[in-house]
Parts: sequence; structure tokens; C-alpha cells
Amino acid sequence: MESSTVTGGGSSRRAATRQKLYEAAVTLIAEQGFSATTVDEIAERAGVAKGTVYYNFASKSVLFEELLRHGVGLLTASLREAAEKTAKDGGRTVDALDSMIRAGLVFIERYPAFTQLYVAELWRTNRAWQSTLMVVRQEAVAVVEGVLREGVERGELSDELDVPLTAAALVGMVLVAALDWQSFQPERSLDDVHSALSRLLQGRVSGRR
Repeated sequence: MESSTVTGGGSSRRAATRQKLYEAAVTLIAEQGFSATTVDEIAERAGVAKGTVYYNFASKSVLFEELLRHGVGLLTASLREAAEKTAKDGGRTVDALDSMIRAGLVFIERYPAFTQLYVAELWRTNRAWQSTLMVVRQEAVAVVEGVLREGVERGELSDELDVPLTAAALVGMVLVAALDWQSFQPERSLDDVHSALSRLLQGRVSGRR
């Protein structure tokens, strides 16, 4: 990850080392691809000995799998936090979804290289970590599904809403729109992008005209 603080589990020193390795790996793999990136390069970029990589991760593949798990975990946590805060403040379902859209955009703005890797890996089927990626993807989508289901139960959303597909579509919309923003329209502000996606949300999911 480009920058972040890892918390929980293990010593703070090991956590800091693993974070350096995550940052080095995501940067290098984004630059030159997984196959072309070597453990030596990851170690050099992280400023650690090659043995340190293997001490923390059994292989480059394991490192990348854990990187995906770690990154999507951060995204999931940010989506959940946004939804919970809105609920605590008494917001409606659409408000919670809107807050989650913004949280997703903030995450992607902070971690653009990771997001590019994550989206690219979603479409590959020959990776050792494919099953892990599907699990963590579903964890992120499940947070949105939960908010949608609550909205249906409260009568704020139509009971004909296809919750799983709508949740996946919302997450996909944020990812693709944000990557397009970062790659082709970087002059736009996060507020601009959020405003555009918010209008789509208000008009489509909430049923407003």
C-alpha cells in the first residue's frame, strides 16, 4: 500500500516491516507486473534483506495474496465505518450509500496503485490467490449488501431490488469511475467525482427523479 498504518497482531516492528514490504510490492507490481517483479527488488525497494521477505512471507505469491487481503480489508473497514457513522447520525439508507461512495473514493485516491492491481486481478482466473481474492471481494460487497437490505426492510428501498447485484454494481461503479478519474481526468477533484456518482445514486437507487 502506498501509505497506511497496520494495526493488530504481532509486534509493532514486524507490522512496520510487513507494511514496508506491502508498499514496495504494490509499487513494483503496478510498475512492471507480478511476473517481472522479483523478491530481490521488493526487498531492495523496502530497504530490507531478502531473507526478511521470506521471514514474513513464504513466497512472493503469498506476499501478494496477503497484500490483496490487507488492502481490500482496509477498503471494507472504511466502507463499514462510513455506513455506521451515517446510521449513528440518523441518516437514511441512501445517505449511508452516499457516504460509502465517498469513503471508497477517498480510499482509491489514497491507494491508486493498489486499486489498479485489485481491479486487474479480479479478471484473472489463473492465479493462486484467486479464491482469497473472491472471499475478500465478497466481504467488501457484503457491507453494501447489508445496508441495502436494511433499506428494503425499512421500506426506504423497493422490495424488488436485486440486493446482491445492486451492491456489486455500486462497488464496481466506484472502482471504475475512480480509476477513470485518476487515469484520464486527474484535474477533477474528489468532490467533483463524488457529486457525479451521488447524482447517479440519488436518481437510480433511491428512485428519485
